[in-house]
Amino acid sequence: MDYELAAKIDHTLLKADATRADILRVCEEAKTYHTASVCVNAFWVPVVAKALAGSGVKTCCVVGFPLGAMSSAAKAFEAREAVAAGAQEVDMVLNVGLARGGEWDAVEADIAAVVQAAGQATVKVILETCLLTDAQKRRACEAAKAAGAGFVKTSTGFSTGGATEADVRLMREAVGPVMGVKASGGIRTREDAERMLAAGANRIGASATGKIVG
Repeated sequence: MDYELAAKIDHTLLKADATRADILRVCEEAKTYHTASVCVNAFWVPVVAKALAGSGVKTCCVVGFPLGAMSSAAKAFEAREAVAAGAQEVDMVLNVGLARGGEWDAVEADIAAVVQAAGQATVKVILETCLLTDAQKRRACEAAKAAGAGFVKTSTGFSTGGATEADVRLMREAVGPVMGVKASGGIRTREDAERMLAAGANRIGASATGKIVG
């Protein structure tokens, strides 16, 4: 078991048909592997927080998922409720349409609303890189940094593409050495994870954690 690698992974289960038993199984796996977090949809946050209590594994949830096109107030409410229920990290989807349309002040305000609502919780901003140009990816990273987010993240895993080394390198260059970069979407092997880390990621989102670290 590669515990050093596992400590950089958000062990993830975001499928709509995930049952309580599925969620609890993922929590037990995360405790065995000693992952960074378990990442789930917001409904499951209380279940995960209780299951992980005292383990050192954080509770992470997604907000505005997977499209990012709901109101900023709705995203902020979801983040606030999730943190109150035990989430320590919040992965929000930025408004891709605003980014594609060049409405960068609105993109930053949308992120800032969630950052403020999340309080002390770390906010990761999902760019959905497969839908953006390189220039838009850079501007989105700058908006996330300016809004006070802790990480930028490549993908939801629910769109037309996932993480690529090129996107991770671009995002790392855009945010600099201090801010986090999370590679997520299609990472299924140790080799995939190692390539993303070498490209500049310091967190990995994966559902195939056992295969990656075993």
